This record gives sequence, C-alpha cells and structure tokens, in this order.
Amino acid sequence: MPIQQSDVLYTAVATAENGRDGRVSTDDGQLDVVVNPPKAMGGSGAGTNPEQLFAAGYSACFQGALGVVAREAKADISGSTVTAEVGIGKNDDGFGIIVKISVSIPNADAATARDLVAKAHQVCPYSKATRGNITVDLAVA
Repeated sequence: MPIQQSDVLYTAVATAENGRDGRVSTDDGQLDVVVNPPKAMGGSGAGTNPEQLFAAGYSACFQGALGVVAREAKADISGSTVTAEVGIGKNDDGFGIIVKISVSIPNADAATARDLVAKAHQVCPYSKATRGNITVDLAVA
C-alpha cells in the first residue's frame, strides 16, 4: 500500500542540470556530482551516471532492510555486504533497466542467508518501488 504525504518522514531533493551530460546536486549540498554517459553508451565516462547512483542507493537501502529483518530474526549479519548491479539497455519503449542484488552474509548459513535476503526484498523500499516494473534478481553468496 502506498504511503500518504502525511506519512513522509524525510524527502530527498536532487536537481539535475543538462540531463545525462551535466551535474546533479542535492539541496543540502551533501551530493554534487558531474554526470556523463558511460563509455559503453558512447559517453566520456568522466563522471558518474544515473545507473551508478541508483545502484548506490539500492544497495544501501537493501543493506538497511537486511538489518531490519536480521534484528527481528536475531541473526548475525556483521560483515555482510550488498552489491547492486544496474544494467541499462534498449527495450520496446526506448530504454529500461535491470538489477541484480548480490548479498554476502558470512556469519549466516546458506538457508538463513537466503531467508533473510528474501525477507529484506519484501521490506526494502527500493524493492517495493521496482516490484513488477523491472527485473530484480537476487543472489546470495
């Protein structure tokens, strides 16, 4: 169920100038980066790109969700990592993205790790936002 405006606890504000070949900054000054298309897409690759920014946000958010479900399960996720790979390519409507989330939880057995990752995918706001819109593959290392 979508949240309502009255439920919002924090709002991030970012402004882009000149699209994929320009600059993105947040209103609080914490993020101010040059963006350029990657070399694989004909760009200079001199700056970051929207896919890298999405991957960074998704991996951090998923790690947070993993922490929530681990605390509920009383599971040890110390030393865990979450890596998000965001691919972009052409589709019928122009372009689309695909995501692979790889999770390593060294202090959990394989079954526990898979269960935690599945639960984190259910509560992660990025996972909720993308569910049914893009392919998101989960991998547990």
